[in-house]
Amino acid sequence: MSQLRTTAAGVLRRLALACLLLPFATSSLANDYPTEARVDYVLGCMAANDNSYLTMRKCSCSIDVIAEHLDYETYEQVEVVLGMQDQRGELGVLFRTERGMQDQLRALRLAQADANLRCF
Repeated sequence: MSQLRTTAAGVLRRLALACLLLPFATSSLANDYPTEARVDYVLGCMAANDNSYLTMRKCSCSIDVIAEHLDYETYEQVEVVLGMQDQRGELGVLFRTERGMQDQLRALRLAQADANLRCF
C-alpha cells in the first residue's frame, strides 16, 4: 500500500510540474517564426491598411495570433501556395486545386479571421 502511495505521489508531482511548464512550452511554439518573417508580415499588413503606429500594433498582434494557429513551416508553405496560385498554365492549376494545399490555405484564412477578431 505504501508503494502505491509513493507511486501516486510521484505521478501527481510530475503532473503538477507539467502543468506549470505548459505555458512555456506553448509560448515557445508560438514564437518559432523568424523575426524577418514577422517584420515582412507587419510591413505588408501596414501597407494594406494605413501606415500608422496603431496599425503597426494591430498587425504585430495579428502575426502573433497566426503564429498561435500555424507553425512556421506550414505558414511558409502557405505563402508559397499563395504566390504560385497566380501562375498560368498547369503549374498554377496545381496550386489552385490540390486538396492539401487548399486545406493549408483554409487554415491560414481561419487564423487570419481569428487575428482580425482579436486584433482589429
